[in-house]
Amino acid sequence: MTADDNDSALEPMTGHVELVSDGDNIIVTGSPMAVERFLHAYGLLSSAEALGPQVLGRLARLGSVAAGVGSSIAAESGRWLKLTEESAAELAEIGLMETDVPGISYAMLGDPGSIAGWLKVESGLGSLVTNPAVLAGAAGIMAQFAAQQEMRELKAYLASIDRKLDDVRHAQKNAEPGKLIGARIEIERELGVRDVTGQVDETAWSAVQARGHTLTDLIGWALLELDRLAGKLEDISRVGELAKAAESAELEVQELLTVIAECLELQDALDVLRLDRVLEASPEALDGQRLVLRTNRQHLRERIAETTTGFLVRLDAAAGIAESNVVLHRGHSQAVVHSTNRSVEAIDAFHRPLSIESLRQLRELARWRDAVRDPQQLKNAAAEVRPIALKVGAGLAVASVVALAAKQVPKEAE
Repeated sequence: MTADDNDSALEPMTGHVELVSDGDNIIVTGSPMAVERFLHAYGLLSSAEALGPQVLGRLARLGSVAAGVGSSIAAESGRWLKLTEESAAELAEIGLMETDVPGISYAMLGDPGSIAGWLKVESGLGSLVTNPAVLAGAAGIMAQFAAQQEMRELKAYLASIDRKLDDVRHAQKNAEPGKLIGARIEIERELGVRDVTGQVDETAWSAVQARGHTLTDLIGWALLELDRLAGKLEDISRVGELAKAAESAELEVQELLTVIAECLELQDALDVLRLDRVLEASPEALDGQRLVLRTNRQHLRERIAETTTGFLVRLDAAAGIAESNVVLHRGHSQAVVHSTNRSVEAIDAFHRPLSIESLRQLRELARWRDAVRDPQQLKNAAAEVRPIALKVGAGLAVASVVALAAKQVPKEAE
């Protein structure tokens, strides 16, 4: 530490903030000016969302059991943000300490003014960490905000395919997706009531909690359908049949992804309502409920990622068959590659709101004139015309087929 650092450490603090994190999200509380200065210093101000008086009021009610805590929280400001890899690494240098609430860490920082940056306050603990009920409440609120952000991202994803959505829904012949309509009506109604009243009463929760089973069943059905679809593609080796199947699969994939996305959006809404209900009825159970929801959420997303990435692997294999048979089937091969690329793009767009990394690359079909110079492509063509070759000679058969195929290829495709 330099002399300047020593001098700045002795300056009176112009404000302090308290940080609470669950590893994926963070809440910053303090005076409005201190919170804004801190977030600005770390380049996080633009991505932080205000907690609002209703949220701070809930924390105040939880803290009312400790003398003075509730009123101090109510007078403060608070902001939430989802951590990225970069912001998590930046804030890790602060050295948040573990608390008695599982998975939750905490730090209190003071601002010595303009000479130095924010400093960790070692002596004395803030209002949040001295009250486990308030800390658990902050953790529950982080879970709610994370669910609401994912809801917004899923809504944006669904809006991005809005022009296709009516066609997708019209094409759905299975009765299963129709169950989403009733679930959405009830859940969105209760969300609206919550936004107005700031709470979820027993009557409201009773009306929607059973919808969770509907959503889980629908997600399970859609994942099984994706597996079935991938299996159909896997069983086809003829390029002409594969072209038809890949084109049909393209629409079905979008249908199934739409169902899953809508279910996840409504599940997030149910999680928000559930946490509010527990906060109202049994605040001591809030942290346990938060951890259960977090675990269930993680397991479901792992299952979704496993199924969708597995589908991409089998889709890639189908495109590989098409790519290796350009000489005799350029038109069908092109159709397969275009359909599989569009399915890959659809799955990548679906993955983004769920923070699932997609590693699949789009396929590019070889030009016909390059394919006829490829020994493997000619070998594949020869294998297909072998029955003819047995009668007229292998070399003549392949040469004849290549010549015939060349006549069918437009000059610009050569």
